[in-house]
Amino acid sequence: MLHGTTAAAMFSTLTRWLFLSLLALQCFPAQAQVNQSARIEIPLLKDRDDTYDIIPAQERGLFLFKRYASTNIDQIEIIHLDTGFQTVWRGYLPIEKKLMLMGKKAQHNKLFMLFQSTDYTRKDFQLLAIEEKSGDYIQYPVRNFINFSPTEFQPTDSAVIIGGYFNRVPVVIHFSFKTQRSRMLPGLLNESGELTQIKTYLNGDFDVLISARNIKGMQTIWIKNYSAEGELIRNYPLEPEENRNLIFARSIQTENNMQLVAGVYGLRKSEYSRGLFIASLDPTGLQQLRYYNFGDLENFFKYMKAKREQRIKERIERKKIKGKLVKFNYRFLVHEIVPYHDQYVLLGEAFYPRYVSMDRSMYSGFFSPYTFSRGMSVRDGRIFDGYYYTHAVVMGFDRNGNLLWDNSFEINDIKTYTLEQFVKLEVHDDKIVLLYLFENEFRSKIIKGNEVLEGKSREPVKTKGQDDVVKNESNNVVKLDYWYQDYFFAYGVQEVANPLLGKRRVFFINKVSYD
Repeated sequence: MLHGTTAAAMFSTLTRWLFLSLLALQCFPAQAQVNQSARIEIPLLKDRDDTYDIIPAQERGLFLFKRYASTNIDQIEIIHLDTGFQTVWRGYLPIEKKLMLMGKKAQHNKLFMLFQSTDYTRKDFQLLAIEEKSGDYIQYPVRNFINFSPTEFQPTDSAVIIGGYFNRVPVVIHFSFKTQRSRMLPGLLNESGELTQIKTYLNGDFDVLISARNIKGMQTIWIKNYSAEGELIRNYPLEPEENRNLIFARSIQTENNMQLVAGVYGLRKSEYSRGLFIASLDPTGLQQLRYYNFGDLENFFKYMKAKREQRIKERIERKKIKGKLVKFNYRFLVHEIVPYHDQYVLLGEAFYPRYVSMDRSMYSGFFSPYTFSRGMSVRDGRIFDGYYYTHAVVMGFDRNGNLLWDNSFEINDIKTYTLEQFVKLEVHDDKIVLLYLFENEFRSKIIKGNEVLEGKSREPVKTKGQDDVVKNESNNVVKLDYWYQDYFFAYGVQEVANPLLGKRRVFFINKVSYD
């Protein structure tokens, strides 16, 4: 059952057996290396694109939600599934038509949903904190001091941190559950910059990383450590070498309160990346920065065809012999840093935006669109046609930021209108698995340091029936995401045909692991 604390926030509930009649669960025996141990299907109407969004809740399962529009007030359907795809509860949340969902996260045994009004005269946010087990929830009004659009939303056990931009200036709000008051975080810059990460920790402390100019006019990463109450503990910028501007970064805390910050560097006022940097910092702020040019990495160009890769490496060698700098320009995002034995593994992806000219001829270039609206961003008479990914890069570092090895994974055919992480990694004692999903196929590669234990392999997404045939359509997007322990979940919409059972259109979720 779902119960709100106010009359305006009441859920209507349905019995579990009614919902189970719409679902189909299928378990599969382990085959090959991608083990798809369970599947759930929800029938969809053929003439509607009413798919679900998913919020993973670790060992506590998954949340599915979907918004239904109506004349006076909208409804958000929420379904809580356990890890075996059994329904825990299901309900409907009435929501104002002008309230848009801006952030969602399942953490600390609660499902958090952040809403903002499309009416710009209403600056405050609305926050729902839903108990995962019962569905009971509390609605919090979160005071907002200036009207900004949130891009980051991170709950802790005692607060939520909301980050975004006001006129290109980063803004971060801390809202305390105890006092039910919000405050602008101290120590933020009063000039334009990029909010690259809000990183939370188990004790409630959190970091805010901002890419902005320092007093010398160089682009760098500002690291701001805050207590659980939102008090500024430390605030210091990384100190890059001359002509090495730090563009983007991610952070992780290591042993003895040390911190690793990894990202990309490039030239001043350039969106190109020349390579990656690793900074190690001690609690006093003492820092060491190491730079790794793309051309210095052993396997960075492995995604290319063999002859092209060989030509690139020969060119690199000739430049080194002549004492010249090796220069390669890439658009590159660092996604995550994870601990692995006595190492830390970095995962990032290279991409480029593509534009279509008004006469529909193709043009490719390394430029950012002014807006990210699908198919509507125009620059110099050209229309933004999406981001195309080339390859993922995996690098291993010791706790001091020294490079131990690097490897790569070719990405084929992926096009997206928003920058997101496609390749996922799974660390095992004796190997690292790289995995992504495209057009109903799992594509994987197994590495161990610089070695490739198994090259790129493919395996289809399993369906209910042995004779099912899945129709690949560009508008039927399928995705892969982390779940809990060694498990992922794959999900999306499929058009499935069966010689005996006919055709069906379903929203599916498969439970996935890699043996």
